[in-house]
Amino acid sequence: MENFIEVKHPVLKHKLAMLRNKNTDSIGFRGLMNEIGKFLAYEITRDLEMEEFELETPMMKTKGVRPKSYPILVSIMRAGNGMLDGVLETLPYASAGHIGIYRDKFIDNTVEYYFKLPNEHKGKDILLIDPMLATGDTAIAAIDRLKQYNVGKITMMSVLASPEGISRLNHFHPDVKIVSLSLEEGLNEKGYLLPGLGDAGDRLYNTK
Repeated sequence: MENFIEVKHPVLKHKLAMLRNKNTDSIGFRGLMNEIGKFLAYEITRDLEMEEFELETPMMKTKGVRPKSYPILVSIMRAGNGMLDGVLETLPYASAGHIGIYRDKFIDNTVEYYFKLPNEHKGKDILLIDPMLATGDTAIAAIDRLKQYNVGKITMMSVLASPEGISRLNHFHPDVKIVSLSLEEGLNEKGYLLPGLGDAGDRLYNTK
């Protein structure tokens, strides 16, 4: 599928299987989500532009390399927060923002209740974090808002993605790359991913 990358690392696929298991409790679910965020961040940042800098080892002066710039991490609350700490473990020099947004079935539209970016965001690349790309509505709305702030390239990190969600996101934002652990079979009549893993927020925070 266009602009979609499925990460097929065997260790991550095993973690995903444990994440899907309905018998995995909230403690285990949070740990797995954190670990998946950590390792997906490695995969997504393989192509960061590098620069040299001088340093001194205990033996001599030499040169090392480092990323020229880190992306801003933006979590779509609340489920995105379950991955954010893991991503920050991999990218500790990155700054983070949050978007509170959800789809309201009564008004058939998305509702934003929180938006916060770091001050220095103009032109900066964004790593948008949400475990579930289902219908794509919240991701599209979040990207709409981010682009109003003149950010740079946006990459979306998810654990699961539906063909419908990928297609809609490509339609409205063809410049956004999606990196996920699984291309799902599709959505049920209520918009839940199949085979899915249930409601990620409820399972993270034991609210159901």
